Amino acid sequence: MNDPLSQVISLLQPRAVFSKSISGAGRWGVRYADFGQPSFCAVLEGSCRLAVDGQPPLTLEAGDFVLLPATPGFVLSGFAPVTPEHIDPKVKPAPAGEVRHGTRGGRPDVRLLGGYFIFDSSDAELLVPLLPALVHVRGAARLSALVRLVGEEAGERRSGRELVLTRLVEVLLIEALRATSGDDAPPGLLRGLADARLGQALRHMHADPARPWTVAQLARKAALSRSAFFERFLRAVGMPPMEYLLAWRMAVAKDLLRRHDCGIAEVAERVGYGSASTFSTAFSRHVGQPPGRFARERQGIGGTEGIGGIDLPADLRRQE
Repeated sequence: MNDPLSQVISLLQPRAVFSKSISGAGRWGVRYADFGQPSFCAVLEGSCRLAVDGQPPLTLEAGDFVLLPATPGFVLSGFAPVTPEHIDPKVKPAPAGEVRHGTRGGRPDVRLLGGYFIFDSSDAELLVPLLPALVHVRGAARLSALVRLVGEEAGERRSGRELVLTRLVEVLLIEALRATSGDDAPPGLLRGLADARLGQALRHMHADPARPWTVAQLARKAALSRSAFFERFLRAVGMPPMEYLLAWRMAVAKDLLRRHDCGIAEVAERVGYGSASTFSTAFSRHVGQPPGRFARERQGIGGTEGIGGIDLPADLRRQE
C-alpha cells in the first residue's frame, strides 16, 4: 500500500537549498520576520534559545535539530536579556560567509548550521498544514550528518549538484518527520500515521483516492465505530476525515494537471468524481480557479498551446 508520508514529500517537491553557518557569543538576539518557506538548523556546539511565534520557547543544545515547514517569525538568542535585532530574510541579502551575532572574535557560545529551501509545488498550502509547525529532535546524529552534507553540497558547484541537494533535502525531511511521529506529536499526518488504527484508514485513502469513501467505510478499515473514528481522527490529524480526503484529492488532481498528460475528465475520474463538471466545480471552490486555467498557468501557457507548441487537450481549454 502507498506510504502517505512519502507521497506528501514527493508532491511538495523540495528544492533550491541555501545553507549558512551561524554563531553567537555574549549578549545577542535576532528576530527573523515571517518567511513562509521551510527552514532548518542543526546545533553543532554550545546552546541557545529559540522562541518561535505561537510555540513555547526552546533551549537548543549541541546535537539538536529543528525544522520549521512554514517558518513563522522567531527569535534566536543567547540567554541574557536583550532587545533582538530585526532581520527580514526576504529583503536582506544572503551572507557570503559565517553569520556572527553578539561579541566578535573569540570562541562562540553556540555554533549552528542553518538553511532554507522551497517547496516547488502549488500544493504546499494544502500539504504543509498536515505537517507539524515545529519539529525539534534531540540527539539527532543522523539529521546533523545530513545537514552537514547539505551544507557541503550547497557550497560547491559540482556536476549534479541540484539533483543531489533535492534528494538530500527529501531524506532530511523524512528523517525529521519520522523522528516526531508518535502519540506526543502535534496534530497532523504524522500523529495520524502513528496511530495503528487511523494509519490503516489513511493508507487506504492515499492508495485509492478515487473510491467514494464514507466515514463509515473508513471507520471499518480502522476497526472503530463511526463516532469513535471521527473523534479520534479529528483529534489526531486536526481535521475531519472527509476534509482530509478532499485536501488529498485536490493535491493529487493538481499534480496530474501539472503533468499535462491527461484531460479534465480523466483527472476527475482518478480522484473520485463522476463527471468533469462536478470535479471542476469542486476544484474551483477549493483552489480558487478552474482546473483548465490552473493547468495552463502551471505549464507557463499564454494561449491555447502547451510547452513547445503542443496543444492542450480540448477539455482543458474549455474549462475557463
